[in-house]
Amino acid sequence: MIYTCCNEDRRDRVFQDSTLNGIDFLEVLDRAAPAATPRQRTLLVRLLRPPPAGLGAENVVIEGGERVTAIRVLWAHPANAIPPADLGAEDAAFFAGLPEPAATLVVRTDAAGDYSAYRLRFVRSRTDPLPPATFDPPLASIDFSFKVECPSDFDCRDDHDCSPDPGEAPEIDYLAKDYASFRRLMLDRLSRLMPDWRDRSAADLGVALVETLAYVADHLSYRQDAVATEAYLGTARRRVSVRRHARLVDYRLHEGSNARAFVQLLVSADADDDQPGLPILVPQASMLLTQITGSGGRIPLSNPVPGRLAPLELALRQSPTVFETLHPLRLFTSHHLMPFYTWSDSACRLPKGAVRATLRGHFPNLASAEGEPGKVLVFEEVLGPLTGRAEDADPAMRHAVRLTAVRAFAPKANPADPPSPLTDEVTGEAITEIRWHEEDALPFPLCISSRTDADHGEVAVADVSMARGNIVLADHGFTIRDEPLGAVPQPHLFTVSRAAGCCTPPLRQAVPPRFRPMLGERPLTHGTSEVMPAAAASGAMSAVEFQPAITLTDITAPEMPRWEARPDLLGSGPADRHFVAEVEADGEVRLRFGDDRHGMRPQPGSAFTATYRIGQGRAGNVGAGALVHVVSDDGRVAGASNPLPARGGTDPESLEEARQKAPFAFRTLQRAVTPADYATLAERQEGVQRAAATFRWTGSWHTAFVTVDRIGGAAVTEAFETRLRDRLEAFRMAGYDVEIDSPRFVPLELDLQVEVAPDYFRANIRAALLEALGSRTLRDGRRGLFHPDNLTFAQPIYLSAIHAAAQAVPGVVSVEVTRFHRQGQPSRRALDDSRLELGRLEIARLDNDRNFPERGVLRLSIGGGK
Repeated sequence: MIYTCCNEDRRDRVFQDSTLNGIDFLEVLDRAAPAATPRQRTLLVRLLRPPPAGLGAENVVIEGGERVTAIRVLWAHPANAIPPADLGAEDAAFFAGLPEPAATLVVRTDAAGDYSAYRLRFVRSRTDPLPPATFDPPLASIDFSFKVECPSDFDCRDDHDCSPDPGEAPEIDYLAKDYASFRRLMLDRLSRLMPDWRDRSAADLGVALVETLAYVADHLSYRQDAVATEAYLGTARRRVSVRRHARLVDYRLHEGSNARAFVQLLVSADADDDQPGLPILVPQASMLLTQITGSGGRIPLSNPVPGRLAPLELALRQSPTVFETLHPLRLFTSHHLMPFYTWSDSACRLPKGAVRATLRGHFPNLASAEGEPGKVLVFEEVLGPLTGRAEDADPAMRHAVRLTAVRAFAPKANPADPPSPLTDEVTGEAITEIRWHEEDALPFPLCISSRTDADHGEVAVADVSMARGNIVLADHGFTIRDEPLGAVPQPHLFTVSRAAGCCTPPLRQAVPPRFRPMLGERPLTHGTSEVMPAAAASGAMSAVEFQPAITLTDITAPEMPRWEARPDLLGSGPADRHFVAEVEADGEVRLRFGDDRHGMRPQPGSAFTATYRIGQGRAGNVGAGALVHVVSDDGRVAGASNPLPARGGTDPESLEEARQKAPFAFRTLQRAVTPADYATLAERQEGVQRAAATFRWTGSWHTAFVTVDRIGGAAVTEAFETRLRDRLEAFRMAGYDVEIDSPRFVPLELDLQVEVAPDYFRANIRAALLEALGSRTLRDGRRGLFHPDNLTFAQPIYLSAIHAAAQAVPGVVSVEVTRFHRQGQPSRRALDDSRLELGRLEIARLDNDRNFPERGVLRLSIGGGK
């Protein structure tokens, strides 16, 4: 047969519709051969019907072979009629037991063939090559191999390559990139293919087709250039491209953040704190708006007049800046303004660094419930200290604190007694003692009461500063709920894989549909993932982790699962419902889903809705008093006001900034191998001025001892050790422990002989020298010479620095250092060398504190002056 067919149906047709015979299959007897039967020399030819009488060795021809050729057939008999002369009795029983032995022709050859292909044919005789009359010609021959049972790494089946001849490839000028060059290229090609066509008029149909194709090619060429431009960080123009390139080197292009503000919610005058069961509760995500016209302090959430536009919709049409509360808050009328209690004294002030105060009045509701963060108060100067007028109050004298303790009730003499308000035992006036977070210590002295100047009568003024309550933390952004994004389309493109041979059908696979929905509004809010405020008021104002404020809901799934936004999908698994919100330079936001490897791919037909917030960047950094409206249906809520300006809103990082920083981001140290690595990573911890690390063998394993010099000389507390150890845990080498140590402080003894100018008082010079050579911050903001932040590990102390600091004090004529050594170790070496050397983990210390003389001593001997 001369054809190569994938479906061999001829044998079934011959067997069912005719009386002709033919070959069904051929089997080479190899390992299963009986003991007396030679291997690979016996062929079992299964026929469609029993062979005709007289069919023998002269009717069987074996052709082919490369090394072993001209194989002769010794005999050929049906399996159930092999003469004893050609086969032993034991082997005859084996062949007689084959399936359908009457239709199986046993052929014995004189030799086993090689590894090449052979063909067995049935002929009429040795001289007549035509098939026997009772055989179907296409089924009268079969190809086989003698080595079919030999070990092989390949399939013995032949695959016929049906690939078409590629033909002659046309010569294409790949420098053609625009309309004119494409048109010229196609006309030149057509001139070679159709030399008789010479018409070049614009009305000619061929010229019109060429120009149409050149127009399309010009657009495709532009798209190729645009894609090539986006392939590199230095040339990319789209923000999404720059963001992805930067992520490859572990640099995250930030999309900015929204602003936060502490807002006081105002309560109407007719509201009553004592109404049982009717608390004034403002829920989370309540809207706060900047000033608009035509509305009071409260804007109803519902529509009071059906058929007209709702007040909220009218307000939003004026495009105000919208904030939303981050947590619910219960309001109290008594918390609007709370005066400080001065214990019958006058002209009082809270000093800088204060963390406690006393309020005049009984405010038990300032205490927070179990497990909730403390309430926030804003201290505000409401009157000018020198004039007593509200318009002269300094708006800079405002500070937010978070309460950590509230004491509003007096101690009980008997536990069974009802609680009684805390009072001043002298005046009997009710008071409330408060304490706030250490991190919220007053950054400036706050005037509580004063006396006006001579121009304003020199009268006493009370309540110069007061505490504002009912403070809620809010951030910039307006929530859009359940915006439809459409459904994932059904596949409409398919790929066809190349077949392995002519008989293998090509595989048709659906290309997953591209689903990149776009949000209807912009800009998308990026803020912190924390819902409740942080421990300190200052910490609550600074968001740490910025995430896009958006969630998706698959409304077609029975359980309506939620999909969450992630910065990227590199850490997402195939079952994670994650997506990425990609922001372009103009604020357009498109959503990118996973591929069933990094993140789940949404199924065709799935429909999504998006709930997200809009409002971003420096536009949210509104000034104090800018937020005046609150959206609420509770008539007892009168309005809002932010005593402090909103802050924290930042614009998205520019593309040029990312191009400058991203190539160096991967150089940031992210492992701790050497002692210097541990020190560098420790210095990244907030509050660490300098760090040094040492490897020591502890007898069981290695330990990295990290010695930390904290800013301001702060102690290395147990809480600080825990935070720093947790930070280093992700970077340390396996088999190494980490321990945090305090520096080895070296107290000094320093004696000075000072000569003072005649016009200066010695007492004043002594005080000035103690400040200049002290360890504290001076009144003008300068640091003393031995301030902890001026000293660090292994830093020598030079006599020249001591002389310079002392000589800089006005009135000092001369200075002589008479003693300079480590405390308790008298030596003149430092005086002779003009410097005191310190060890690798040592830090000099000279506090000159009478309560702690072991921290260094400074002695002054002053002469001259007055």
